[in-house]
Amino acid sequence: MQTFEELRLASLSCVACPLAERRTNVVFGEGNPQSPLVLVGEGPGEQEDNTGRPFVGRAGQLLDKALADNGLDREKVYITNTVKCRAADWSTGKPQNRPPTPEETEACRRWLIPQLGSIAPKVILCIGAPSAKNLIKRNFQITKERGLYFPCEFAKTAIATLHPSYILRQQNVNRDDGGYSLLVADIAKAWAAAVRLAERL
Repeated sequence: MQTFEELRLASLSCVACPLAERRTNVVFGEGNPQSPLVLVGEGPGEQEDNTGRPFVGRAGQLLDKALADNGLDREKVYITNTVKCRAADWSTGKPQNRPPTPEETEACRRWLIPQLGSIAPKVILCIGAPSAKNLIKRNFQITKERGLYFPCEFAKTAIATLHPSYILRQQNVNRDDGGYSLLVADIAKAWAAAVRLAERL
């Protein structure tokens, strides 16, 4: 059985789907692989592809702020995505981020599932609907079901929250917090559950 580091190193040379052709870096994940809480987003964007780190653009900065508002940082949790390479539309010559296809998402489960298996988190916090549809249930409705506990094959329980990029868009339109307070509350709930479940061992 591969160690966590062996799995990470193996992922860096993956060519299982066409995303490998144009990527700069595989974005495997970062943080504490012994953490009881794993945050899982959809996939890397331009800045993540450039740096090889998850959630480092504006959305990532908002996520870091929400973690900090809970007394947390990247050393206390683990952050990854369902897809490890940037999905982009290159048809205009300038790449534009796009959702990963079902085939790309399926191909990347060869890394995500062993990754989660190695970490064995108590709680998974899905960042956004695509992650929740991948790890909780296919018909997940983020506006109705965020913040609720769900059974999960890869952790004791899973919760979903709003994606920081969605919150940023809402802030621009509505001039309010855009759902930021919900993100902070969901992280608090996920962390409290993870700690509680870890202490039961």
